[in-house]
Amino acid sequence: MKSIKIAGVPEHFNLPWHLCIENREFTDKNIDLQWTDVPEGTGKLCQMLRSGETDIAVILTEGIVKDIAAGNESKIVQIYVESPLIWGIHVGANSSYNSLSDLQHGKIAISRYGSGSHLMAIVNAQEQGWNTKKLKYEVINTLDGAVEALTNGTADYFMWERFMTKPIVDKGIFRRVADCPTPWPSFVIAVRNKVLLNDAKTIGTVLDIINQKTAGFKNIPDINIILAERYGQKREDISEWLKLTSWSQQKLSKSALDIVQNQLLELEIIDNKTAFETVTG
Repeated sequence: MKSIKIAGVPEHFNLPWHLCIENREFTDKNIDLQWTDVPEGTGKLCQMLRSGETDIAVILTEGIVKDIAAGNESKIVQIYVESPLIWGIHVGANSSYNSLSDLQHGKIAISRYGSGSHLMAIVNAQEQGWNTKKLKYEVINTLDGAVEALTNGTADYFMWERFMTKPIVDKGIFRRVADCPTPWPSFVIAVRNKVLLNDAKTIGTVLDIINQKTAGFKNIPDINIILAERYGQKREDISEWLKLTSWSQQKLSKSALDIVQNQLLELEIIDNKTAFETVTG
């Protein structure tokens, strides 16, 4: 039995992996796929790839592209979710901020530097014509940390996937003032170079299994009910999310990578563009 470590955020996008594990689809191919939930998100996942804590990461596109440019010895092997990630821009329920324009000088809660919540805050600021060099941040690590920061006023706004934060909005803890969709595919699958070199066949089998699952995922009977119950969501919200979400079984194209890198370069998040062959495998 070949052991492979994989990590990703504890969000509804990753249910296909859990179903495959629970149904022993990897085990049947002699693969012990060991999943780790990482609520801290992209920055932590990049760190885990670098340290060897995980072999595979299901990770935000912009975050891993930035980290590979910064020396992370991993490659994007394929797109996982083709559709954009819709980032909700949230304030505390009792905040005096009521619109996106109100937030220009506000302090931003981010899970960690280099995370999606950090990078997308810069993307959003640029789209609004704000000075990205004057943005102020408060590191909060997790969604619970964001709740505390926005409630206590140590940060003013927080960007996170809209549907995962919807229950917090429904409870009257957050208010969502705007949305900011990514201009690129939201999630990719990244693998450490060493693992790709030594276990290419195993990685190929893992991808075959997950791609078969995601291709038919929306057709699983009662999938909206399963998702709603597992992730504490309302069925109508899950149904809307499913309409907006499309999984992929394709490799990341050079044109898609160029869109990401051009934006990161313009925002001075990366210093230079990295060769397509270095980023993808």
